[in-house]
Amino acid sequence: MILEHFMLPGLRLLPAKMDSPEARILLVAIGLQESRFQHRFQLGFEPEDAPARSFWQFERGGGVRGVLQHHTTHKVAHRVCDVLRIPADEDACYDAIAFNDALAAAFARLLLWTVPKPIPIVGKISEAWDYYVEGWRPGKPHRESWADLYRQAISIVERGAA
Repeated sequence: MILEHFMLPGLRLLPAKMDSPEARILLVAIGLQESRFQHRFQLGFEPEDAPARSFWQFERGGGVRGVLQHHTTHKVAHRVCDVLRIPADEDACYDAIAFNDALAAAFARLLLWTVPKPIPIVGKISEAWDYYVEGWRPGKPHRESWADLYRQAISIVERGAA
């Protein structure tokens, strides 16, 4: 379910070179880490006040702005918005990203694209953690849950469904 419903629609909007097993695993692991694919709004907030949205927990001035403005992703991000008929601006994307899983997955992959080094090979748990922290810059990272969630992500991607 995670791949088919939440991720693949977004990955299909991106250039083929952005899709790889390593990217899929990292995206699933980050989604599990950030929301367990259960929470579309940051916990502890009413939806309208939540600073982070989507299963990947994007903030308006953080990931949303970053993907829309970064020199390596802005053109693709704008094309994604055009296809989805969402204005390519921070407010519109931030409002849409909580429930538009294609937008959220595409933006999550684009945010990984802004990290200026290759995604770690499958199984490099510590390196994958460092990559996630560099891309997401989580306010309160929970390293203790990462290894299990990363292994779960490998299993999900290898099975092709969840």
